[in-house]
Amino acid sequence: MAETKAIMLVGVGGQGTLLASRILGNVAIKQGYDVKVSEVHGMSQRAGDVQSNLRLSSEPVYSDLIPRGGADLVVSLEPLEALRYIPFLAPEGWIITNTVPFENIPDYPPMDKVMGELDKLPRVIAIDVDAIAKEVGSPRSANMVLLGATAAVLHILDPDKLRDGIRTIFGRKGEAIVEANIKAFDAGLASAQKK
Repeated sequence: MAETKAIMLVGVGGQGTLLASRILGNVAIKQGYDVKVSEVHGMSQRAGDVQSNLRLSSEPVYSDLIPRGGADLVVSLEPLEALRYIPFLAPEGWIITNTVPFENIPDYPPMDKVMGELDKLPRVIAIDVDAIAKEVGSPRSANMVLLGATAAVLHILDPDKLRDGIRTIFGRKGEAIVEANIKAFDAGLASAQKK
């Protein structure tokens, strides 16, 4: 039987959504999965909608797009974006989201309403990835915190391999940057495992 996962990573421009997707995709390929990725860059602007469809399988994947009701995971760096992609979530799927809004629209709804809608779902990990990134001394690594939280439920990718993927992506920036991002990943994984 094929091991298959459909993952939507969403956020707004500048949050590192596509970088997290790239790490997941690279690690999946190294673990022998067939991987297809489709990205929408929000008109390539900061604070625009960004999403990545990532499909991986132990058998050939023929389409990169995830249909409505087909996402095993919706991973969001922004809570309103998580809410927007609920229609894509599979019945047994998970939402993993940041709880901190990126208020890039004038009529951003109140956070209690956004979180209230997310709280109605049976499988949600909602954590303040921004605060966790700051706690570990790497405020710019919120996306790695969220990647760590994702590893808590994405059991087909080995967390050690994801750490190796972080080393590969950030390696040219020096050991201090690599270690800061791995520390953020580990903090996100630990936080999600407590949920």
